[in-house]
Amino acid sequence: MPMTLAANANAQGSHVGEWRHPAAWDAPCTNLENAVRLARIAESGKFDLLFLADGNGVRQMDKPDLFAATSPSDRPGVFEPVTLLAALAMATDHIGLVATTTTTYDEPFAVARRFASLDHISKGRAGWNLVTTSNPGDALNFSHAAHAAREHRYERAREFAEVVKGLWDSWADDAFPQDKASGRYLDPSKVHVLGHQGKHFQVAGPLNAPRPVQGHPVVFSAGQSEQGKELSAAHADCVFAIESTRPAAQRLYADIKGRLATYGRSHDDMRILAGVTIFVGETEAEADALFQELEDLVSPAVGVDYLSKMVGTKMTGYPLDGPMPVFEEEHVGHTGIGKAIIAMAKEEGLTVRETYKRILPQMGGNMFKGDPKQIADIMEDWYRAKACDGFMIAAPVVPTGLERFIRLVVPELQRRGLFRREYEGRTLRDNLGLRRPANPFFA
Repeated sequence: MPMTLAANANAQGSHVGEWRHPAAWDAPCTNLENAVRLARIAESGKFDLLFLADGNGVRQMDKPDLFAATSPSDRPGVFEPVTLLAALAMATDHIGLVATTTTTYDEPFAVARRFASLDHISKGRAGWNLVTTSNPGDALNFSHAAHAAREHRYERAREFAEVVKGLWDSWADDAFPQDKASGRYLDPSKVHVLGHQGKHFQVAGPLNAPRPVQGHPVVFSAGQSEQGKELSAAHADCVFAIESTRPAAQRLYADIKGRLATYGRSHDDMRILAGVTIFVGETEAEADALFQELEDLVSPAVGVDYLSKMVGTKMTGYPLDGPMPVFEEEHVGHTGIGKAIIAMAKEEGLTVRETYKRILPQMGGNMFKGDPKQIADIMEDWYRAKACDGFMIAAPVVPTGLERFIRLVVPELQRRGLFRREYEGRTLRDNLGLRRPANPFFA
């Protein structure tokens, strides 16, 4: 299979200072025209998919400097993602359309229906990023006094995914003949009533939507805790992975893929994508210059607030040039990204200032910087070493960062035989090389 490339569709890029850069879009907040243009740019580069992260609340109000500057991963003013992707489906033909929806503060029937609809609207290009919600404050928007504990969230997520998939299988693929001559709109023998009675959900079914074009929209996940890896092994077709070094990424890749057999799955049933921000220029010096331009747009106050957000602990009381502290304990909202940042700082002996500067351009993930050959060399190295099956790429400046990657790096990957020149298939599953799930209720 060719390398998988996914584009992070955040209109604010991947750097806290990005929206202030002269080359960045003006007024990116809820701008449909910009979203359409970004989707078309990614499709012109033959990307597999466009990815929209999401949350269910306005965040960082307790960090005034960061709140005013807006972190790319906070999104205080954005479209509901499936609504936006339905619009982008009308403006594109090939690229996959993946949106985040939480299992903690939603219902399986609503999610199954939403993504089945998107799959039909897009003719088989939908994907669901299954998350359990890491932000404790989101609970207050859904009539909860506090965020659910990690164990409860993942237990609920497992049952949630089972119900969603069962609802997608409510109908046989040929259940709707819509035959005018006979008067048979549907075949009553080809509907399955789910009748789910579980610990967290009681769902009768069937789903009031035909079976999705892909059988099941492609399921994504990103959890790197033990519970997250087990959830991915059981239900995810693709995993977004965050590791700062190739050896760590190789270990995670082997770990997650090694769990698939327990669930009757093979290595080829999952694609693992490494999250990375890419700074590329015609020359290495040009990439370095862009990096420094963005660094200069972020004040220390904003940088420390951003670090506090990413590690889940208030950092304003620590000396900027003192060592980055190590926080071993987990709290209810802690994520794999926060753990990776703390581990990186400990391993490299970074100060607080050095740590926030390191993560500013990459939203807590990884970063590749250099000329086109240097970037392609690193990507090829990770791909061939089984550190990943491809990359979730964030552009430091939108849209020019993605345009520059497509113009400079994609041809180099194609020349090496690592990436497609044309789309191989009709659906997102086709292009990812993933099999279409059989319907267990209708042989």
